[in-house]
Amino acid sequence: FKNYSKINNIAGWLVFIVALFTYALTQEASVSLWDCGEFVPASYKLEVVHPPGAPFFLMLNHVFTIFAFGQEALVPDMVNFSSALMSAMASLFLFWTITAIATKIAFSDEKNIKVDQMIAVIAAGLVGSLAYTWSDTAWFSAVEGEVYAMSSMFIALVSWLMMKWERRADEPDNMRWIVLICFFIGLSSGVHLMSLLAIPAMALVYYFKKFGYNFKGFIITSFIG
Repeated sequence: FKNYSKINNIAGWLVFIVALFTYALTQEASVSLWDCGEFVPASYKLEVVHPPGAPFFLMLNHVFTIFAFGQEALVPDMVNFSSALMSAMASLFLFWTITAIATKIAFSDEKNIKVDQMIAVIAAGLVGSLAYTWSDTAWFSAVEGEVYAMSSMFIALVSWLMMKWERRADEPDNMRWIVLICFFIGLSSGVHLMSLLAIPAMALVYYFKKFGYNFKGFIITSFIG
């Protein structure tokens, strides 16, 4: 089936649209009763929040507050929409990560993909990404001005980029993907340190691709990661 890549891209963007509509239509009208009351005005005024801080989160959300056009009552809506957008992007990258992994399992020959194989891979991506989209944890964070939505997006992004690298690891310029991953991990630390939890998984993907499986190597790589 020659159009798998195109269908995979379209399905991913459909997941993004479904997730964005879900979150945008159910986002908080104002602020939730915890750190959101700190993050929203701090984003608007570019102030400093509690340690360890979230400088990139505040700067990016400040851009969203500009679209309130000076109406302070709309500022929380803009910050909440930022979280909705970030969470929808997390669902998008999760879909593509799932299909990338499923492709390695389902396709013995990527140049000769059967229709039933393609349906199985796309269905796996849809079930996994939409289950995440509508899960309590993801949905709860996606509708309020908190750091967890953007942090989840970074985790999903670097996971997807690592699968992109794994596919191109034998190409001469493959290290550009690693550099890009390191860049986004660096940015993510300006949102929430939770994003760094992706590093051990990235280390294992790199190890398995470059050296194959060895129990001793697996333990050492896991420890370093």
